[in-house]
Amino acid sequence: MALDGITIAAIAHELKTKLVGGRIDKIHQPEKDEIVVSARSQGANHKILLTANASNPRIHFTKTFKDNPMQAPLFCMVLRKHLSGARITGVSQPDFERILEIRAESLNELGDLSEKILIIEIMGKHSNIILTDENGMILDSVKRVSADVSSVREVMPGKKYSTPPNRGKRDPLAADEKSFLETLNEVAEGTQIHKAIYEKYSGISPVAACEICFRSEINPSDALSTVDVRNREKLFGCFKKLTDDISGGNFQYEAIYDEKGFLFEFAAINLTQFGGFKKETFDTPSEMLESYYAQRDAKYHILQKSSDLRKSVTTNIERLVKKLDIQQKTLKETENRGKWKLYGELLTANIYAVKKGSENFTTINFYDDNSEITIPLDQRKTPSENAQKYFAKYNKEKRAFDAMLEQTAQTKEELSYLEGVLNAVLAASDEADLDEIRGELSEQGFVKKKRENKKNAGKQNKKSKPMGYVSSDGFEIFVGKSNTQNDELTLRFAAADDIWLHTKEIPGSHVIIKTDGKTPPDSTIAEAAMLAAFFSKAKASSLVPVDYAKRRNVKKPNGARPGMVIYDNYKTAFITPDESKVNGLKKLTE
Repeated sequence: MALDGITIAAIAHELKTKLVGGRIDKIHQPEKDEIVVSARSQGANHKILLTANASNPRIHFTKTFKDNPMQAPLFCMVLRKHLSGARITGVSQPDFERILEIRAESLNELGDLSEKILIIEIMGKHSNIILTDENGMILDSVKRVSADVSSVREVMPGKKYSTPPNRGKRDPLAADEKSFLETLNEVAEGTQIHKAIYEKYSGISPVAACEICFRSEINPSDALSTVDVRNREKLFGCFKKLTDDISGGNFQYEAIYDEKGFLFEFAAINLTQFGGFKKETFDTPSEMLESYYAQRDAKYHILQKSSDLRKSVTTNIERLVKKLDIQQKTLKETENRGKWKLYGELLTANIYAVKKGSENFTTINFYDDNSEITIPLDQRKTPSENAQKYFAKYNKEKRAFDAMLEQTAQTKEELSYLEGVLNAVLAASDEADLDEIRGELSEQGFVKKKRENKKNAGKQNKKSKPMGYVSSDGFEIFVGKSNTQNDELTLRFAAADDIWLHTKEIPGSHVIIKTDGKTPPDSTIAEAAMLAAFFSKAKASSLVPVDYAKRRNVKKPNGARPGMVIYDNYKTAFITPDESKVNGLKKLTE
């Protein structure tokens, strides 16, 4: 979600508590729309991130390090001129808007004490970072907005600063019961309750508005006209309790994960409406935001980094699917080749009964209960030539069938291999995983070998490691993240008595249960099978067949592609993948 006024209020509270009285030490601008301010306060060093990036504008303490440009941008130089060494005197959030102001005072060129205000406006694509003097005159901004760009509000050096238009919204912290009920009466009766709240009060997001309704035991989607006076008063009670908590600095920081394990929501209040979802709590709003954006950025980064691999593998898979379709059609066309051999043999057996120049020849098929059969003839050929023609046709189609059968098997094997690779690419969690997969595809001839950057020559790449889990019975379980890793895990890491698992005829990861000579109970087998099914192409299916056997019964054929093995003396478990159960397993620490 985007930062709402409640989260900004929590950030303002944290910054005020830790920064007021401290001094600004350093200022950097690592990105065109991003500022990092270093400050020393209360005997500790702090780094404050301010970013006006359209997709993730925010402000919070950060521990992340970014390289800075060799030459500081103009806005950074302006900030350094006015704020370096300045003492932080206050942090505020005007009118509960998504705006945060940091006030600081320092000596100007004349040696007089003057105040500067660093403002961050968190408004999506209109987000901005602005520096003004004590009179509200703009000194500069990270994004300059001229009259040509916006006729409503200029943001340019020398112009008077004005807050963005708020469309008549009220400050929720100033609301009392009378004004709250009057405000609701201004809204069209057909408007949904939660919409009425977030459209009339600044800083309240749709999620926060739904939370107020949920706590009031009112359906947020109900029309305002269906809510009687008693329930409106009850709604105000929950609204007031929330705003009192905000005014008193009583916040709760939590991130919400969906059923697939993806972090999709965060808040500075307890979101009781998501009671059935997994939650992660934090001590500060900065820790919450840093975690949320780090996870989101990591997923986006991996998605970007893997785009070429996904495209290459997908293109090869599409090519193989078309190739397999043609091969199977050819097999279909030649599957009745035995008919030509039969015609040739019957003509040879009755060679003297066949008249030259006949269009066909009818005889008894002694291969089929002496049933009658009619054989088409070429009138220009002799009976012997007709027989030879059918034998030649049979031999040609037999050779084509045998060759196509072998080619089809190779295509299926290649297709299965690439589907396994695609599954590994989609499951990759970091660049080390992608580098390993890219190297494997390069060795197999599917992608060009990545040219080594001279700058990175000689550097040791981080090695990808298998995922490690601990079963509820204390057995260690390992899951391969690529075909190369699958081979390493199964053929070199696993002992003869360890248990090997893999989805039956479905691309996926090799899974190993380390037994240390013990017999793992059925519960451990079931948990390992769950991992095998989840980390496979069939993760969205039900009752996925997972074969398991002792490692001693798993072998790799000569010349087989990475990850390809054969096995015997196995059993099969049927598992429906459940992400919550996978996430519930304890992970091995590296």
